[in-house]
Amino acid sequence: MCGIAGELRFDNQPADLAAVERITRHLAPRGPDAQGLHSQGPVALGHRRLKIMDLCEASGQPMIDSELGLSMVFNGAIYNYPELRAELENKGYRFFSQGDTEVLLKGFHAWGEALLPKLNGMFAFAVWERDSKRLFLARDRLGVKPLYLNNDGQRLRFASSLPALLAGGGMDTRLDPQALNYYLNFHAVVPAPHTLLAEVKKLPPASWMRVEADGRIEQKRWWQLDFGPREDERDFGFDDWRDRVLDGMREAVSIRQRAAVDVGVLLSGGVDSSLLVGLLREAGVSDLSTFSIGFQDAGGERGDEFQYSDLIARHYGTRHHQLRIDEREIIEQLPAAFRAMSEPMVSHDCIAFYLLSREVAKHCKVVQSGQGADELFAGYHWYPLVDGADNAFDAYRAAFFDRSHAEYLATVQPGFQVSDLAGDFVHEHFAQAGADAAVDKALRLDSTVMLVDDPVKRVDNMTMAWGLEARTPFLDYRVVELSARIPGRFKLPDGGKQVLKEAARKVIPAAVIDRPKGYFPVPGLKHLEGQTLEWVRSLLLDPSQDRGIFQASELDRLLSDPQGQLTPLRGSKLWQLAAVNLWLSEQGL
Repeated sequence: MCGIAGELRFDNQPADLAAVERITRHLAPRGPDAQGLHSQGPVALGHRRLKIMDLCEASGQPMIDSELGLSMVFNGAIYNYPELRAELENKGYRFFSQGDTEVLLKGFHAWGEALLPKLNGMFAFAVWERDSKRLFLARDRLGVKPLYLNNDGQRLRFASSLPALLAGGGMDTRLDPQALNYYLNFHAVVPAPHTLLAEVKKLPPASWMRVEADGRIEQKRWWQLDFGPREDERDFGFDDWRDRVLDGMREAVSIRQRAAVDVGVLLSGGVDSSLLVGLLREAGVSDLSTFSIGFQDAGGERGDEFQYSDLIARHYGTRHHQLRIDEREIIEQLPAAFRAMSEPMVSHDCIAFYLLSREVAKHCKVVQSGQGADELFAGYHWYPLVDGADNAFDAYRAAFFDRSHAEYLATVQPGFQVSDLAGDFVHEHFAQAGADAAVDKALRLDSTVMLVDDPVKRVDNMTMAWGLEARTPFLDYRVVELSARIPGRFKLPDGGKQVLKEAARKVIPAAVIDRPKGYFPVPGLKHLEGQTLEWVRSLLLDPSQDRGIFQASELDRLLSDPQGQLTPLRGSKLWQLAAVNLWLSEQGL
């Protein structure tokens, strides 16, 4: 797990190594163990390393293979690298290191972009082809590892985070009205290639990009998620799917234990993270650490779920760590959490993951986390609504969108007003082939778009801020593809995730499975009151924070009833607006 950076010039000038060094330096928290830089004519590459797979210097980056004419920087983890290495050795390739980086480099030489479907892991990487003067960029299927781009026509820069790109300098930092439309409507999800900055893009998940020396670009999507059982699975009953889910999760958890000495789990006490603990124990991991976080109660809402995480920790005898955060520390640490964000995120989980990662990083370098289960196995409340609706799009919008288009127009100033772009995006996504059932349309959107640019991005940003590698077994592509083949009638009952819950029942205590659904709650950011409300008020009304984005009349309306202005997903509309100003301020914009 690392941070990568680079520049490719199109104007016959040498790459700006100083700018790449600044970008790379900004990525230091992602890779605190080592730094590497390489420059060759029009290209410069930078790397920050977190040593996990191979601790030896031979796996340092940028990795250069003069014999093959390739240089590479890579962020991520390839879990099936031993099998790929054996395949490459049979083809005659010789290796000088023991990790996954060299396997990726030689695999690209052997197979080109055909390497990508062979990979089981999370990755974003760049390969410079010395002889053809081409740069190849790629991102994993579910976008677990990020890749941000800035192309000004004379050069392309890339980095693992947007703030790192800013550190390189020389960038246009105007806001993108289209991205703001997504942010304010689509629950702060800004789909690739957009970001809140008009001149910064992100490579979409499951995509590769080939950049020629003169700036010409070819880009393709190399994987897609299709729904519905295969021909040989059409007669499967519930037990068949349950057993395959359990087998798939066993394999996903096990393969993610490669090169992980100190094992941790982010334990919320829900089914997903509890199942990971149970499967790790089942796989023979004895020295297992678990970590839970809780917050002050607010608005009559409980701020922790320790009763369930404690239950699992006692049942499996883990070395359990509880972290309880008060309102004062939330306010103190939120600016730092927003500095760590590549894009503004409003989910309350962000501060939870940031502070929890700070604690976990004191004990281990690798942690497993349960992200993705709800989006894959229909764990959210809107899936039954969509499944039973006459109009799937209307039902999804009513449940998920933060505001109507009319309210959006009343929220932003004229310079940021655009048509209903977020609504159009979701409507077009629902209309695509590959998912016939209404609930499958929603699951596909959530698992390939929302999941990528909310929960997955949140985990990557917050864990990597502390040099912590998070591995997400539910996002093993084999589990993802399996979940898409399971009919909705086996997912939706029992409050959602039925097939996963029944698989988990064979491993973990029933008390955790049959509990009410929860999440990392931060009531103080939903029920704005006290110090937090005053802080949010200053973020929105301080003249130094006025960037000409929001309508004063809408700010007044929201502030007149701060506890009552919640989105359909029960998030604070006030906090959503304040988060934009906070993120811009923390990025120096």
